Amino acid sequence: MATDLAARGLDIESVKNIIHVELPFLEEDFIHRNARTARMNADGNAFLLMHSEERLPKFIEEIPSEYIVKKSAALPPPSVWTTLYFSGGKKDKLSKGDIMGFLSKTGGLERDEIGLIEQLDFMSFAAVKRSVMKKLLPILQSEK
Repeated sequence: MATDLAARGLDIESVKNIIHVELPFLEEDFIHRNARTARMNADGNAFLLMHSEERLPKFIEEIPSEYIVKKSAALPPPSVWTTLYFSGGKKDKLSKGDIMGFLSKTGGLERDEIGLIEQLDFMSFAAVKRSVMKKLLPILQSEK
């Protein structure tokens, strides 16, 4: 799934599938999202997840074929990572180093148990190994 901003701003090689959970309002945004699969002679698929009563926007003239997932299809394994939310970001003077230090010093996590840290203006997110969450949350729960 990609937001309209990501559809325009990311250049990721080898995208095989685009899954539209919500259809964009504008045709141009729809084209940009789907173009992620068509880089340098590559091909891919665009899937639309829709409710049976949901209608296609006017810019999709051809009715897409229905793809039915077999009930016997296996689910992918769960991610080894989960995400922690922090109610502070760049404009709160919270740095990635602050979050890394908090998770390693206060939380007792090793470097390989902490993944990507993303920051927005007033919130941040950190990937943490799922296997450490049960011991980590009680430690961090009362910390500021």
